[in-house]
Amino acid sequence: MKIHENKDEIGRKSGVGQHTRQFATYRGFIIKSAIMLFFCLLSYSCQQSSPTQQPYDVAAYIWPAFHDDARWHEINLFPDGKGEWESIYNAEPKFEGHRQPRTPLWGYFDEADPKMQERIIDTATEYGVNTFIFDWYWYDNKPFLEAPLNAFLKAKNTEKMKFYLMWANHTANSYWDRHEADKSKVYWRGEVTREIFEGFADHLINDYFKKPNYYRIDGKPVFAIYELSTFINGMGGMKQAKEALEDFRNKCVAAGLPGLHLQGILWGKIPASLDGVPGDTDSTQDNTIRYLGFNSLTNYQWCHFVPLKEYEAWGEEATEKYEQFANDFTVPYFPHVSVDWDNNPRFPGKEAQKAVTGVTPDKFKKFLLKARQFADNHPQQTPLITINAWNEWSEGSYLEPDTEYEYGFLQAVKDVFIGLEKQ
Repeated sequence: MKIHENKDEIGRKSGVGQHTRQFATYRGFIIKSAIMLFFCLLSYSCQQSSPTQQPYDVAAYIWPAFHDDARWHEINLFPDGKGEWESIYNAEPKFEGHRQPRTPLWGYFDEADPKMQERIIDTATEYGVNTFIFDWYWYDNKPFLEAPLNAFLKAKNTEKMKFYLMWANHTANSYWDRHEADKSKVYWRGEVTREIFEGFADHLINDYFKKPNYYRIDGKPVFAIYELSTFINGMGGMKQAKEALEDFRNKCVAAGLPGLHLQGILWGKIPASLDGVPGDTDSTQDNTIRYLGFNSLTNYQWCHFVPLKEYEAWGEEATEKYEQFANDFTVPYFPHVSVDWDNNPRFPGKEAQKAVTGVTPDKFKKFLLKARQFADNHPQQTPLITINAWNEWSEGSYLEPDTEYEYGFLQAVKDVFIGLEKQ
């Protein structure tokens, strides 16, 4: 009897041990599975939050006017509280076949909402736009239209996308007022003093340039200036402008950055100057760019240097200038493509402003291919292509989906820069 009891006891102990070993095995499996799941989720999260990887930097300009900025009310514009959407939904066709009004597929949204910026970032990166160039304003020593930029930085997925700033330092006037036929009324001057420039340079460096997703070339944050002539005038001349820009670079270095990459917008607002060589009487824009220490050039809009016409002819004339720009300047030129041009929503009455006609996604794609080819032909340069624009609705030039072509223009970008469609 005692022997049987010992066997039963041994059996019970053996069963307990077996269950213990099985539990330990299951526990190990669960722990290993949990670890694997953690690293999978971590990897997915990193992929979701890091800038989209593709061979080209495709940068679209942002016109940050589609929200209720308090300073609109200073100049008595857009009382509906939706910013310049008010001009878009009140637009009317002014000639046969006129593509107005343009209607956004997403509705008249508030672009200063970080949640909306998350949708914008996801859409842009899905279709191959991996960089935004924000039009950035500073009038009367105060920021203007910064809310969408700050909302972009607050978006949970902001690091999926790079960004940089173009100082839109033009004089603000009644061109923005859809009720005003006289477009010469001035709200704020574009010129700034050296003191003001130095003050907002600190703001740029501390609040934007140091962001991990700020766009850089050779490690240096890129900062574009729209009207060089206006900047020079505000500084008091070429020599003073050069000194101000040198101090700006020094500020960047003092803040721990490797320097500053200055980008000029190539159009008639770059004044020509002499190169300083005795006996040389040729004034060129390149002399000005070199003297001021700019590092690169691109365009903002084809309408700045090609007369408006049917889109295909317009684009052919614009893209034929790529090599001319590259040869005329001693700094890199980055190719530009414009989607369209039609600023009739900003003008009252029935009289039509001249507009580009015949725009389609397929024609747009043709010029994206030309821009890509230019980048491929200049491998020593950063493969940057600029596009006007992500959302210049009031000038008819936008990638954002509308009710007519929906995602057609974005699909063209995707085909060329992600799908790498052949020319």
